[in-house]
Amino acid sequence: MDGEHILETEGLSKSFGGFAAVSDVGLRVKRGTIHALIGPNGAGKTTCFNLLTKFLAPTAGSIRYNGRDITRTNAAGIAQLGLVRSFQISAVFLHLTVLENVRVALQRQRGASFDFWRSEKVLKRYDAAAMALLEEFGLAEVAHREATELSYGRKRALELATTLALEPEMMLLDEPMAGMGHEDIARIAGLIRKAAAGRTILMVEHNLSVVADLSDRITVLARGKVLAEGDYAAVSADPRVIEAYIGAGHA
Repeated sequence: MDGEHILETEGLSKSFGGFAAVSDVGLRVKRGTIHALIGPNGAGKTTCFNLLTKFLAPTAGSIRYNGRDITRTNAAGIAQLGLVRSFQISAVFLHLTVLENVRVALQRQRGASFDFWRSEKVLKRYDAAAMALLEEFGLAEVAHREATELSYGRKRALELATTLALEPEMMLLDEPMAGMGHEDIARIAGLIRKAAAGRTILMVEHNLSVVADLSDRITVLARGKVLAEGDYAAVSADPRVIEAYIGAGHA
C-alpha cells in the first residue's frame, strides 16, 4: 500500500448464506479527501461500511488502514487506530447535556473511564476543550441543555462534535443527511467540510447534490460490486450508473 491512500480493500466480500451482499470490492481512499460511497438501495453500501468498521467479519478479502492489515482487528481496536464511525441514527446520550456528551468523548479519547460519579472538579478539566468544540459547531449556546431537547439537525451536529472529540484521523459517516430538511442539510454539509480539514472522510450518502458538492471521489456500488469510480462529473455521466439508479427507481 502506498502512502497516498489511507484505506484500501482487496477482494472484500461478505455472503449471508448463498447471498453475496458484497463481492470482490476493491476500494482505495486517498488521504485527506472526502470519498463518497453511493448506489441504489440494496447495493451493499451499509454492509461494506460494517465490514470496514468491523461490525461484520468479511467472508473473504482484506482491509488495510495506514499500511496495516486490520482485517481481523475488532471495532474497538480500529477506533483506537484513528478510524471512527458516525452512525446513520444519531448516537448521543439524550439525557446528558450537550456539554456532557462531548466531555464523555474527550474522556474516552484520553483514556479515562466514564466515571460520572467522580468529583465535578475532576470532570471540569475537560470543559474548556469541550466548549471549544461546541463553539466550532455552533452549539455553545445550548451547552447546558439536555441533548433530547435539540432539533434533529443539532443532534447530528452534536454527533459530529463528539466524533471529532475522539480526534480521528479518518471518519466514516453513515448517511449524515438522513431525515434532514434543506436548511439542516446545508448546515451539516458545511460542518462536514470543516471537519474534513486535516483528515479523511468516507461517507455513505443518498443525497446526490450533497455528494456532488462535497466529494473529491466517488465509488458507486450496485448488487454488491463496484460499478464505477471517479469524480462526480464522470460517474454521473456513466451509462451504467444511470441505468442502475433508474432501474432501482432513483431517476
